[in-house]
Amino acid sequence: MSGDLAKWKSGVCLLLMLGLLCSCSSKEQSGETSSAQTAGQTYQAPAFADSPFDKAAAEGENGVLLDTSHVALGYVAVSASVSGKLKFQVVSNSEKYNYDLPADGTPVSYVLQSGSGTYRFRVMKNTTGNQYAEVYAREAQVQLQDEFQPYLRPSQFVDYDADSQCVKKAAELVQSAGTQLQAVTAIFQYICDTVTYDKDKAQTVASGYLPTPDETLQTGKGICFDYAALAAAMLRSQGIPTKMIFGYVSPNGIYHAWNMFYTEESGWVTVSYKVSSSTWERLDPTFSANGADSTFVGDGSNYTDLYVY
Repeated sequence: MSGDLAKWKSGVCLLLMLGLLCSCSSKEQSGETSSAQTAGQTYQAPAFADSPFDKAAAEGENGVLLDTSHVALGYVAVSASVSGKLKFQVVSNSEKYNYDLPADGTPVSYVLQSGSGTYRFRVMKNTTGNQYAEVYAREAQVQLQDEFQPYLRPSQFVDYDADSQCVKKAAELVQSAGTQLQAVTAIFQYICDTVTYDKDKAQTVASGYLPTPDETLQTGKGICFDYAALAAAMLRSQGIPTKMIFGYVSPNGIYHAWNMFYTEESGWVTVSYKVSSSTWERLDPTFSANGADSTFVGDGSNYTDLYVY
């Protein structure tokens, strides 16, 4: 992801020029869902799925501890006590993801977005300029329990826990949902209604920025990264597999963040996206909350996925 945040910063600045500052339409968002609820039926979220670091199971050297004991659940965790600037690299199936890694020993979890297969994990230390030297590396064979596991748990980019306010709010919102799709609708609509685009933040955000979903919930404002992280945290916490995606949106080539969620149900419409049975669907809370028209939300064909978290 070298240079991605710089491109993203330019992209969010373009959003300002588009004037996406209107409120979202409740009619468009909820449309068919109210009639879909079955009398007496209540959506039951599964048990909270976490992504803990297991120090006892971790292996490593040179101040690095790598925990691969939960790879079947879609994540790897690492802790590093190494002076200097660190990167954590995840490589599999010709896909390569580079992350900032805390150097103070704080454990962090990262999703395994390339599915089952052989992974190579590397901790690297900055030497000079943009050059890094490997501190520790290891390979692991990953066989996911299912394709949804990486997108049901907290990670560095989607940071929350069972006690997070966004998790408690999500649980409150889905209490009146009769189906999984209605749970998605309730959470999505809440974000549209309560979070506005932060123009000042978009102009000043620094490279390496990571969102805090609870902060977005509390302040009621954010940029596309904040919208997508909050939506992912709230949906995942309620057992709804949700990806956070970075990529480009035509026709202006905006570098942007949005979501995709999975449901086996069908019949929900959000903006111009039809939720189909047993397939991943796009969810763009930034554009929807701020009144983007069909030029940007269309049928999804103008979205180009680059990175998935």
